[in-house]
Amino acid sequence: MQIHSELLTDTIFKVVLSGRLDMQGAQAIDMKFTALTATRDGSILVDISDVSFLSSLGIRTILSAAKAVSRRGGLMVLFNPQPNVMEVLEASGVSSLIPIYTELALAINDLTANSN
Repeated sequence: MQIHSELLTDTIFKVVLSGRLDMQGAQAIDMKFTALTATRDGSILVDISDVSFLSSLGIRTILSAAKAVSRRGGLMVLFNPQPNVMEVLEASGVSSLIPIYTELALAINDLTANSN
């Protein structure tokens, strides 16, 4: 599991995850992902387009981060999941809790609107 990040705008931070977000993958990124998402002001776009598998522990990691961002008044969204990952997000109910986008411009517009 790989993780890296970048600033998209003054108020939007992007975190890119790639690999398998299974038990081993979630453990590998947990501390860094939490640090990147829980300590930032503003909104977070999590690019999961290169996540090939999502387990329940991976879901927990994502939900915990979204909750931390929300507590600070921000919004966390997921971007461009692969079809099999989207199925897991829908079946688990995550898609009703965290906005999911397939178009970057729409995600940025909504995150920008949330930060105003």
